[in-house]
Amino acid sequence: MNSENTNRPFQNYIPYALLTGSMVWIFFTFLNKVELEPFKVEYPAEAFLAPSFSAPSLKGGNIKLSDYRGKVVFINFWATWCGTCKVEMPSMEKLYQRFKDFDFEMLTISVDKDQSLIEPFMKEYKLTFPVVLDPKEEIAKKLYKTTGVPETFIVDKEGIIRFKAVGPDNWATDEYMEAFAQLIKGT
Repeated sequence: MNSENTNRPFQNYIPYALLTGSMVWIFFTFLNKVELEPFKVEYPAEAFLAPSFSAPSLKGGNIKLSDYRGKVVFINFWATWCGTCKVEMPSMEKLYQRFKDFDFEMLTISVDKDQSLIEPFMKEYKLTFPVVLDPKEEIAKKLYKTTGVPETFIVDKEGIIRFKAVGPDNWATDEYMEAFAQLIKGT
């Protein structure tokens, strides 16, 4: 064995140690000069409180979201002219019929400017769930920041958004029915 290698066993690691030390120094030097922006959340979002609203109902009177605290609330933004809304409405009706007698409410928010189209639409598709009127899209655009219709927000009993769906869905699947049953039970 060479005596030079036994006297200086770490001699081969000195360049690596210097390189690592330099990299750590550079990292901390630049990290202190970089301004980090806070994490931005596009509201409303899952895990955040659902924006409260009060608006007229198709049946008359006002509907306030706060009146449904303690219930799971299915909030759906839609319009009579929306083809994909028509596709998902029958599954929404099945979901509504399944859970309407439990701690569950479905609030569908129509953004139709011509409100005279809503009641005939509801009759044609045999829909019985409550309809909130939002012709100026104050709830849709200003509070919920929707990008179009349909958009759905599932709100838990404490008023927290648990799920957001952009676009149509089949709400009558076994998986959704089980998920709503669990959410209503509070498990």
